[in-house]
Amino acid sequence: MPSNLEEAIAEAGSPHTLLWESQSPPAVVPRVVPEFTNWRDEQLAWRRTAVLYDQSHHMADLNISGPDALRLISDLAVNSVANFPVDMAKQFVAVGHDGHVIGDNILFHLSEDEYQAVGIPPSINWMHYHAVTGGYDVEVWRDDNSLYRAGDPVVYRYQVQGPGALDVIRDATGQEPPQLKFFHMTRFTIGGREVRALRHGMAGEPGFELWGPWEDNEAVHAALLKAGAAHDLTQVGGRAYHTNALESGWLPRPLPAIYTDERLADYRRWLTENAYETTSPLGGSFFSEQIEDYYLTPYEIGYGRIVAFDHDFIGRAALEQMEADGSSTRRTKVTLVWNGDDTADAAGSKYRPGPGAKYFNEPMALYDTFHYDRVEDADGNVIGLSTWTGYSANERAMLSLAVIDAGAAVPGTEVFVVWGEDTPSSKAQVEDHVQVRIRATVEPAPLSVEARTSYRKD
Repeated sequence: MPSNLEEAIAEAGSPHTLLWESQSPPAVVPRVVPEFTNWRDEQLAWRRTAVLYDQSHHMADLNISGPDALRLISDLAVNSVANFPVDMAKQFVAVGHDGHVIGDNILFHLSEDEYQAVGIPPSINWMHYHAVTGGYDVEVWRDDNSLYRAGDPVVYRYQVQGPGALDVIRDATGQEPPQLKFFHMTRFTIGGREVRALRHGMAGEPGFELWGPWEDNEAVHAALLKAGAAHDLTQVGGRAYHTNALESGWLPRPLPAIYTDERLADYRRWLTENAYETTSPLGGSFFSEQIEDYYLTPYEIGYGRIVAFDHDFIGRAALEQMEADGSSTRRTKVTLVWNGDDTADAAGSKYRPGPGAKYFNEPMALYDTFHYDRVEDADGNVIGLSTWTGYSANERAMLSLAVIDAGAAVPGTEVFVVWGEDTPSSKAQVEDHVQVRIRATVEPAPLSVEARTSYRKD
């Protein structure tokens, strides 16, 4: 039995085979009720009233403190940390030596020389590895998500979002919410407990992310629900939670670019046989035995605006070369709005004889953790990759976030998404099926006008 990622790759024969035939289920939101009402109404609520997201269970926390904490972050982040005061957060983005994305997280500056990274495992693992092997004068503690952790989280983490979010916060705190800039932090008292708060906008509307010690969880949660009762506050369950990214335009799960670079061999040996990067399934209609074909750059997934060359970091030279040779603008992130008739016909094929289209889970249609479908033009030429896919009751459509050639990224352009695997893999969630080609219309990412225009402007 392999004891780490490097050995697992060797046993499988290639990183592609390891992930393509993985028998692990796709990542989900653990321990959170799947639906509090129904996922359609929960989606509608974040545009119409206000919602409460429970983020306590599906993300990992990595706390980094000590004299070298900021130097560690600077050595890994594509974005600048020159202006990073206490009570501010940043979108931390890390790339490998070749400039392809390893992962991202939200990085909170909690106090002098203390930072906390919150996100899914790839970027957390990357930071953790360098913190313990890189000779930095730092201390770390880590709290993994509830699929890996025994017992309760160290902290609770909630978000109150939507047009009525500030009304809920006003009633929960008994005071007027402060006029904070995006990604700046403050403190509230809710339910008699001190709560730290980040000005955020996950659903594309103004709101706050709230957190504190787990022992305060029940008191804060009850106070939020009580305050929200007058404002139609809706709790969002695990099924609807991931679909908010379809509207806000954040691409959550690029395949981490770690599987073949010899410079990362020690890192692959550090990652265990049960690590997220070892076990997570890869799938979709895009198939290439060259795992590098699945890698994405920060420019392709919308992070070009935060790449900064005011500091040295892993991957800097590669990103500078991408900007110099123009490859940084070759592809761009878009939203694809799938044709309703084509999608309905594919979904309805399960009622007809013979193998039909790959089953559509709703609201999130993904059947793997790392998902890549071919995006084609009218002549069948591959022009990009469709990734995060699901149904939005707000848009009354199946949506996906895609990275496509810049020339095809004009809003209103018709493209085609290929749904289903060429040859069904052995993944447990993949049944016998046939591929279908579904028309889709290119639209901006974020699709939500509020998320695209106003909620970050301050």
